[in-house]
Amino acid sequence: MTMTRAERFAAMGTRVELHLYGRCDDDVVQAARQAIEAVDDALTIHRPSPTTILNDALMAGRSAAVDDPLLIEAIEAIDAAYPRLLGLFDPAADHRLAGSGWSALSYDRASGRLSATRPSALDFGGFGKGFALDRTAAILRAGGVASALLSAGESSVTVIGEHPLGGGWPFALPDPFGDGVLIEVEIIDQALSISSTVGAGTAAPERSAMIRPGDAAPVTTPHCTLAIDRSGALAEMVSTALLVADERQAADLIAARPQQLFRFAPRRASDDRVAA
Repeated sequence: MTMTRAERFAAMGTRVELHLYGRCDDDVVQAARQAIEAVDDALTIHRPSPTTILNDALMAGRSAAVDDPLLIEAIEAIDAAYPRLLGLFDPAADHRLAGSGWSALSYDRASGRLSATRPSALDFGGFGKGFALDRTAAILRAGGVASALLSAGESSVTVIGEHPLGGGWPFALPDPFGDGVLIEVEIIDQALSISSTVGAGTAAPERSAMIRPGDAAPVTTPHCTLAIDRSGALAEMVSTALLVADERQAADLIAARPQQLFRFAPRRASDDRVAA
């Protein structure tokens, strides 16, 4: 056992860090790491996985049984959130596939089969990291961890409990449009997700373009979004939805949770930062 512990490893195409405060058994830490690696193995499209097997069937116009429990959980979570997010988070939207999108898919929970009305493929980017951190946080909480910071690539963060010094965990969102900070927030027992079309990492070769559902066009409008939620998976979906939303859609989403959802645009002539 240890009073303070940090674990760092590569998974899900990024750097994962687990900072644990208080007493924690080694087997709990190992189980937490394995939870992230299991999600990576189930949802990746960069090597053979249950998701690539499913995609092969969907691209061929066949229905397929979904029997991997993590893949089932991911599909059901997205299916539940899809209408709430105005259809703006869509892991099946692909500019290379005409008419693709979540609305072209049909999931039968009773039989556990997913089918598509036209060639489709799933990409769980913008969901997987938060989903993995949720599962890891649940394991750590069950193992007695009362205070922890979990990070996947610094754009997906989950905290357990209060900061070890008390109070909320403070975070500052750097301004990708220039110098300084866009916003500072504090969270307790919550997750946050950052999405952006500008800034470091957005032009990385392995990074998929943000796709606007409907016409499946790449999103290039300069915006940066921040979403806070109890669920890391939902925070990921919402931050992505805010990024691809038009002005009206973004305003509708933010109006429901103005203290947890933020969208920023470049500084205007008035020198005021715009959260829209």
